[in-house]
Amino acid sequence: MKQVKLILEDGTEIEGTGFGAHTSAAGEVVFSTAMTGYPENLTDPSFRGQILVLTYPMVGNYGVPGEELYESISNIFESDKIHISGLVVNYYSEEHSHWNAAKSLGDWLKEYNIPGIFGVDTRMLTKKLREKGAMLGKIVAEVDVPLYNPNQENLVAQVSPPGVQHYGTGQHKIVLVDCGTKTNIIRCFLNRDVELIRVPWDYDFTQLDYDGLFLSNGPGDPKMCEATIRHLQTALLQDKPIFGICLGSQLMSLAAGGDTFKLKYGHRSHNQPVKLSGTQRCYITSQNHGFAVDTDTLPADWDMLFENLNDGTCEGIKHKTKPFFSTQFHPEAAGGPEDTEFLFDDFLKAVAEYKNR
Repeated sequence: MKQVKLILEDGTEIEGTGFGAHTSAAGEVVFSTAMTGYPENLTDPSFRGQILVLTYPMVGNYGVPGEELYESISNIFESDKIHISGLVVNYYSEEHSHWNAAKSLGDWLKEYNIPGIFGVDTRMLTKKLREKGAMLGKIVAEVDVPLYNPNQENLVAQVSPPGVQHYGTGQHKIVLVDCGTKTNIIRCFLNRDVELIRVPWDYDFTQLDYDGLFLSNGPGDPKMCEATIRHLQTALLQDKPIFGICLGSQLMSLAAGGDTFKLKYGHRSHNQPVKLSGTQRCYITSQNHGFAVDTDTLPADWDMLFENLNDGTCEGIKHKTKPFFSTQFHPEAAGGPEDTEFLFDDFLKAVAEYKNR
């Protein structure tokens, strides 16, 4: 292990010890307050281009599980590789112990040439990011690299699959627009007896025969997904049920005529409280996003479905008369609470009602 530095765009330099790959990398520095679930978080495509700060003080003590496949997709991870640009932790446990651990976190990072740094005061760093907002930064080993702003690129195009994929043979035919989907979303659908057609972010799904449309999560600025928004505008003219998660919620808002904005430091954790609009019912949710829907710009036939109780931002929208709804949080969790997984059942119930009209 060698000494490396974390350097922020405001000039802050933090020295620490490197683990994982001994290389330099740049990206947007963000934090997550999740206590567990780093195998799921690191493989979440929504973290593409970001240097992730984990606030939980000890990381790596349970290692990384071995891969298992389910219907040709991972049954363990949220995609087929690590998507973060770098990892920042307080204390990295070189030794790990867990019944299904196959390797250490450091070795796993090395496989994908991802640098890590520990010995960092992550509490101080998180307070700085909360006060100043998410910042560009870089982990510097021996060779310096320039700062890099991932939000200026179409990150969705980098993580979306190159072609159409089919899963299952169930009674409902669902089109999944993959903007960087987590594999547990696919598992949640397959566990509910559906035929799933997974298409790239810019695929013209309006030409397909389907019963319901699903819009996935994904990284970066939703306004970069012009092709997806254009196809979705066509879908909103029909009555087939549509369900969006995370980036999918933002895309639905943009297609409906609303707007989105970048949050100061985003929501990344497993403990975000949201309230169902018009009720006192609250849920604890898993989240990972840096942009949100501006509810003041929504057309009159749309309502906010969920509200974030920490900052009052929109956590989902719903059409007043058509079966279209979305959530900014992750009802499929992985990792995190599964309190809202019932929303997949609500969506498929709307699909069944549409087919039986």
